[in-house]
Amino acid sequence: MSRHVAIVTDSTAYLPPRTMERHGITAVPLTVVLGNQAFEDGTEISARSLAQALQKRRSVTTSRPSPQLFAETYRKVAESGATDIVSLHLSSEFSGTYDAAVLASREAPVPVRVVDTGMVAMALGFCAVAAAEAAEAGGTVDEAVTAAEKRAAGTSAYFYVDTLDYLRRGGRIGAAQALLGSALAVKPLLRLNDGRIELLEKVRTASRAIARLEEIVSERAGNAQVDIAVHHLAAPERASALADRLRVRVPGLAALHVSEVGAVIGAHTGPGLLGAVVSPVSG
Repeated sequence: MSRHVAIVTDSTAYLPPRTMERHGITAVPLTVVLGNQAFEDGTEISARSLAQALQKRRSVTTSRPSPQLFAETYRKVAESGATDIVSLHLSSEFSGTYDAAVLASREAPVPVRVVDTGMVAMALGFCAVAAAEAAEAGGTVDEAVTAAEKRAAGTSAYFYVDTLDYLRRGGRIGAAQALLGSALAVKPLLRLNDGRIELLEKVRTASRAIARLEEIVSERAGNAQVDIAVHHLAAPERASALADRLRVRVPGLAALHVSEVGAVIGAHTGPGLLGAVVSPVSG
């Protein structure tokens, strides 16, 4: 019997539903706790509702999926015909999602390879698609994991936030911790590096920071064939304008996705987030 490698990820990948359906990718939701109510990321709470709650300074926290939820997901995927599963997740520096997946994998009915991609948002999503494409081509588990890791190694994620306050409150600032204090008065550009958030540059105004973000993404893309994702939270005009400019500035653009982040990521970045993921396409 031929082996079928299925791909599982989590809700912070923010993959378009059509893409998930086309590649048979399953996403396990993280949880957002708003006041005393818990909601599934991406299905039970909208980004708009989350942004409004943050603006009103309501209590918002997030939590990983339970190992039980992962176990149920792995069981269902196995029942659908998978003989192996590759489970790809956001950086373990941000969440205990990877650990929960590892716990569940030990009792799964089929072998499960759990991977900490060190990524988040479409930086994670591009990895999941790369793994799925390798599996669809008849690849083994090792080949699917290698495809995901190769994509992760070449992918860069940059983002602008109106304030570091949400990252500070959520304990997600990491290497940018030194910015606290005086830096809360500037407009920071951040990047994802080794699974952590770190300061890239400090800029004095929002308009200059967004213009600089455009420059950085364009320089990173160069003349290579790349996929780009533009993310935002409660800033659709910013995202649309940035996407339009990148379509002109990036000669090797293969695909460009524009999407609002879900509540889990939004809870830690706050309204006004503008992010860009650059991911070279394997030749």
